[in-house]
Amino acid sequence: MSKSYKSKGITHFWNALNYSFSGLKTAFQQEAAFRHELSALCVLLPAAFWFEVSAVERAILVSSLFLVLIVELINSSIEAVVDRVGLERHPLSGQAKDMGSSAVFIAMMLVLLVWGIILLSPKP
Repeated sequence: MSKSYKSKGITHFWNALNYSFSGLKTAFQQEAAFRHELSALCVLLPAAFWFEVSAVERAILVSSLFLVLIVELINSSIEAVVDRVGLERHPLSGQAKDMGSSAVFIAMMLVLLVWGIILLSPKP
């Protein structure tokens, strides 16, 4: 099969950018969890720059926040595909959704752990 249907160069970049923004818009409009996590990011992101921490610590604080959004987007994608396949209850569908949800939970626990370690550790 020829791959000539795929765009290349700057056209590919712009198409990919549009798809990405479309995905973010869809997540914001349709996923309450994404909106909640985005709200938390909007509060905690400025806080990461308010605390007196090193540049590396600040980068880790910020990265942990964005990781939650990334994992939520992947979880929402899994849920959409499972729902697309069929809405009837199936053990594998439940497992896929539960594991996606668990991934988001672990990412959130990572935020608590990272922020706790960095902010509560003694400074020299």
